Amino acid sequence: MFNDIGALELLTIGVLAVLVFGPDKLPKLIQDLTRTIRKIREFSDSAKEDIRTELGPQFKDFEFEDLNPKTFVRKQLMDGNDDLGLKEIRESFDLRKELSDVTDAVNGRTPAPDSANSAADGASGAPATTTAPSLTKTGDTTPDLLKKAPQQAQPERPPFDADAT
Repeated sequence: MFNDIGALELLTIGVLAVLVFGPDKLPKLIQDLTRTIRKIREFSDSAKEDIRTELGPQFKDFEFEDLNPKTFVRKQLMDGNDDLGLKEIRESFDLRKELSDVTDAVNGRTPAPDSANSAADGASGAPATTTAPSLTKTGDTTPDLLKKAPQQAQPERPPFDADAT
């Protein structure tokens, strides 16, 4: 819960505590606060133990942290290893290349050939006969969603009547 509090934040809280409560009341306040936290932890631990004894021996290895959905899924699906094949997916998908291909297609430019593909085509000895897919319409009557629709004449608005509102 407080794992992300740094030294500067702790120093700020300390200075504010001294300013608000004063140096003479601060030690008593810290003692009361630690005593309260200790009692809350003891109450929580005893409640957890009561629940474990009521559940029986089948749930001896039950941990309350497993009730967190992220922890539960990680424990059940991943079985300790954090891969799930995500590393291979991240390495195979190049977002910048995909975005540049899409912008080239939208702007009507031909995408630059990959150096790996051109090297493979040149190494095979066969001429490169791959054609880029055509992005132009051929006989299709569907509207082009990338272009603005022509403005239609708007009907004349009726005069504003302040008494009607």
